[in-house]
Amino acid sequence: MPQELVAELKTLFIEGLHLEDITEDEIIPDEPLFGEGLGLDSIDALEIAVLLDRKYGVKITSEDDRNQEIFASLNSLATFVLENRTK
Repeated sequence: MPQELVAELKTLFIEGLHLEDITEDEIIPDEPLFGEGLGLDSIDALEIAVLLDRKYGVKITSEDDRNQEIFASLNSLATFVLENRTK
């Protein structure tokens, strides 16, 4: 996994989701994004999808059966972006 992309996504999350109380170092790439991990919710997932579309041209729809896998962790999301980016 390219660490540069993981670092970009951390910055994108903090700025795009307005996570003022969280630093990049506190976002662990293998921890869950939702629930006990980073603590994001379904609204955050929608916002992440929009951010990824704008920055990387990645399309994630609510109908995608892989969403739980895609959003499992920062690393899984980065892998999806790497494989599907158009920008």
